[in-house]
Amino acid sequence: MKHSTDNLVLAANAPVDLQTHTTNSDGQWQPETLIRHFASEGFGLAAVTDHDRVDTVEALQQLAHQHQMPILVAAEFSTTWRGQVVDILSFGFDPQHAGLVKLTRDLLARQQDNTREVYENLVRQRFIITPETDTLHAILAYPSARQPFEIIALLKRSSLDSDESVLWKMAINAGLKFVTNEIATVVETAQQAGGLCVLAHPGRQMFSMRFDVETVAYLREEVPIDGLEAYYPQHTPEQIAQFVDYATRHNLLISAGSDSHKPSDPPIRYPAAQCRALLERLGVRII
Repeated sequence: MKHSTDNLVLAANAPVDLQTHTTNSDGQWQPETLIRHFASEGFGLAAVTDHDRVDTVEALQQLAHQHQMPILVAAEFSTTWRGQVVDILSFGFDPQHAGLVKLTRDLLARQQDNTREVYENLVRQRFIITPETDTLHAILAYPSARQPFEIIALLKRSSLDSDESVLWKMAINAGLKFVTNEIATVVETAQQAGGLCVLAHPGRQMFSMRFDVETVAYLREEVPIDGLEAYYPQHTPEQIAQFVDYATRHNLLISAGSDSHKPSDPPIRYPAAQCRALLERLGVRII
């Protein structure tokens, strides 16, 4: 596979965004629409980091070549550490690596098993009044990261209660979960596949474990991550400064991403120089 980033040279101020999501996971961007957006807005480089997807890499690279828009090989992996959800961004891996392919296929199968179980429980509890086999099959066809949201959408159509917090509680009580892999296994496998592993949005306060630099240090005692996503829209200036300082002192790579899932929350133009060491490890020259 010919990479769209081969021999890429970027100015230090070239805009990059290293975390975005499409309909290949839980985003609302169509992949081609997102890549066209990057190209039309003058981005020098971007990463499409759909959750637990390595099977879409080749198609994304084809779109990148078609629109002359450099796109990194990347994904965001759903993991667990000490019983809490932790997201890991990986860049530059071999998408055909057998171990990585198996991890993602197994995760999808386990999420589908969970979706079936939750659907049956909700029918049994009469939260879904009119069971529809076609509806269940349609949900199972979605990417793993999107299936829990489709269960909530189904409940919203079936229930008199439109309060999403109530619907999530109903679904969780029925067994709904976001399936993950153990973080050590994911990092080891991704690194064996040639990937660099970065702790995603460490300071974010929702959906996943919130880290400070002390907790990052504890994680690194157990798992050899390569870097931190220090620049993130929900990080405060103080958090960004702390993560950048920690990464610099410990020779960790620094990443920057918007986590854009839809056009109304568009990608962010981070200067390439903020991620210089990471990009150079991935073969991108910064001048």
